[in-house]
Amino acid sequence: MPATTLTCRRIAMALRPLLLSALLAGCAALPSLEGRIASTVITETKHTQLGEALAPLAAQHPGVSGIYPLADGRDAFAARALLAAAAQRSLDVQYYIWHKDITGTLLFDALRQAAERGVRVRLLLDDNNTSGLDQTLAMLGKQKNIDIRLFNPLVPRSPRALAFMTDFSRVNRRMHNKSFTADNQATIVGGRNVGDEYFGAAGEVLFSDLDVLAIGPVVDDVSQQFDRYWNSASAYPAQLLLTKPVAGDAATIAAEADRIDDTKAAEEYMQALRTSPFVRQMMERTLPFEWAKTRMVSDDPAKVLDKARPGTGVAENLKNLLGVPKKEVDLISPYFVPGKAGTKAFADLAHKGVGVRILTNALEATDVAAVHAGYAKWRKPLLEAGVLLYESRRSWEVGDAREQPGRFGSSASSLHAKTFSVDDQRIFVGSFNFDPRSIELNTEMGLVIDSPALASQLGQAMRSTIPQRAYQVLLAPDGSLYWIARNANGTITRYDTEPGTSVWQRMGVAILSVLPIDWLL
Repeated sequence: MPATTLTCRRIAMALRPLLLSALLAGCAALPSLEGRIASTVITETKHTQLGEALAPLAAQHPGVSGIYPLADGRDAFAARALLAAAAQRSLDVQYYIWHKDITGTLLFDALRQAAERGVRVRLLLDDNNTSGLDQTLAMLGKQKNIDIRLFNPLVPRSPRALAFMTDFSRVNRRMHNKSFTADNQATIVGGRNVGDEYFGAAGEVLFSDLDVLAIGPVVDDVSQQFDRYWNSASAYPAQLLLTKPVAGDAATIAAEADRIDDTKAAEEYMQALRTSPFVRQMMERTLPFEWAKTRMVSDDPAKVLDKARPGTGVAENLKNLLGVPKKEVDLISPYFVPGKAGTKAFADLAHKGVGVRILTNALEATDVAAVHAGYAKWRKPLLEAGVLLYESRRSWEVGDAREQPGRFGSSASSLHAKTFSVDDQRIFVGSFNFDPRSIELNTEMGLVIDSPALASQLGQAMRSTIPQRAYQVLLAPDGSLYWIARNANGTITRYDTEPGTSVWQRMGVAILSVLPIDWLL
C-alpha cells in the first residue's frame, strides 16, 4: 500500500475522535430554564452597618452619588474584601474573568464567609473564562445562601473549544460587565476583572486599571442592572451545567484560602494592604468622595442573543450622555480599534479644533497582538488629522507601579483601564473598550460622572503625566511613523520601528492587519 495512503489513513484515524466529539457536541443543547427561580435586589438595607454608615452621607448630598476612584490595584482588592466583610444582607457580584489565584481564591472565600453569616450571595460569571473553575464553583455552590449562575454558557464543558466549533455565533458574544455591590449601599464598577494581575499581586505581570467605588442613588441603578442580567435568558444556574465535585465542599475553599494566607507572596501582599492609607480611610469612614450626578449605562443582556433593541446600547447612550465635545476629548482604551467610522469621527473633531488625545497599548505592552493589528492600520489617518496618539510603554524609569500609583493608573506591564472624558466636565469609567467587540458583540457597563474635578484630573494626566510615561507616535515628513520616549533625565529617544518588539512580532501584526478580522476584535 502506498505510503501516502497509509499516512492519510492514520490522519483520518487520529481525527476520528475529534470529529465524533464535534458531531456529538453539535447535538448538545443548553439545559432548560424551566423552574429557575427569579430573584431581585434586597432594598431594605438602611439599617445594615453599611446603610447606617453611608446613608447619612448620601442624605447630605441629595440627587448625586459619591465617587472614589480606585486606581491602585491593592486598594481595589481591599475595597472588595472590606465590602464583602461588611455586608449583612446581600452581595451581588458580576464578572467577566475570575482567576483561581491568590486574590481570586481570597475573594471566593470572602463570599463564602459572607454566606456563612447569612448574607445572600449572587455570583454571575461569564462562562468564557471559567475554564478550570468548574469544581471550585460546584463546591462553592454547595454553601447555603450562595447562588451561582453562568452567563451564556459553553456546552459541552470539555473540550470547551467544541462549543466555538458548533455554536460560534452565540458563544462569540460575551458578558464583559464588572460590578461588586454590597447591601445595595455601595458598589464597585470599572475595568478590573478578578485576578492577581488586576490587583497588583502578580509580581512582574501587572495591569494599569481603574474602578470607582460609588455610594448614593447610582448604587440602586447598578443593582437593577444586575437583576436584568441575573434573570435574563442567558443566565443559567450553575448546578444545571456543572458536575458534582469529586470531593469537598465550601470548606475546601476555606482551607485553600488558609493555605494561600500562609505563603510568602500572600503575606507580603496582605502586609501592603494593612499599611494602605485607603484601607485606614475606609475603615474610619473618612474617604474623600467626589459628589456628582452619576448615571449608569449598560447594554441589554439580550445583546448576546442578538435580540437587543437598536439604539439601546452603551455606545449610543454614551454619545447622548457625554455630549458633543467642544474643546477636548481624552480617551484611554487598552483595546482601541476605531475602524473607518471611528477614525472619521475623531478626525472630524480634530478638524473642528477639538483637542483629541488617545492612549492605548504599545505593541510591546499589549496582551492581544491581533487587537494591535486592528488599531495600527488607523494610526496614519488619525495623526494626519491632528489627533495626538500615545502608546503605553511596558515599563519606565520613574518608580515602581506598586509604590507610586497615579490617580488614573500606574507603571504597569499592560494598560487595562477604560475611561474617557469630554471638555474636562464629564468622565466615563467602565468596561467599554473603543472597539467593534464592545460596540457590536459583548455586553458592557459603566458610569458617566458629571464631575469637572475627576474629568480634569484625567485631562491633566493626558497633558502631563502620560507623555512622560508613554511613547508618542508621530508622523515623519515622508509619511512614515516614528515613536519618541521622554526620559527621566529630560532627553528624548526616537524609535523608527515599534519600540521593544522583534521583527517577528512586527511581521505578525503586519499580516494580521490585512486580514478581515476587525469585527472579531
